[in-house]
Amino acid sequence: MIHMVETQTYIEEAELLIEELIDVEEYELVVFNDDVNTFDHVIKTLIKVCEHTPEQAEQCTMIIHYKGKCTVKYGSRSKLKPMCQAILDAGIQAAIV
Repeated sequence: MIHMVETQTYIEEAELLIEELIDVEEYELVVFNDDVNTFDHVIKTLIKVCEHTPEQAEQCTMIIHYKGKCTVKYGSRSKLKPMCQAILDAGIQAAIV
């Protein structure tokens, strides 16, 4: 009987690990250029939401301006989803890809 309980525990632990691994898959949080938002607004938003340094935020903003988009963060979908929503709420176009 002890072996059955231990086996069930191992199975449950393995299932939890598999779920965590699936969510670790790297996604990108991409911010897109528009003709509405100022450089300053985008920079401040990236600093606040993505915890970028001012230099990182400024570089990303320049890439967004000249290339049309920039990946500003990598991570799991669950980590990036609230960040994406906060950027969208700030009136900036963004998506998780």
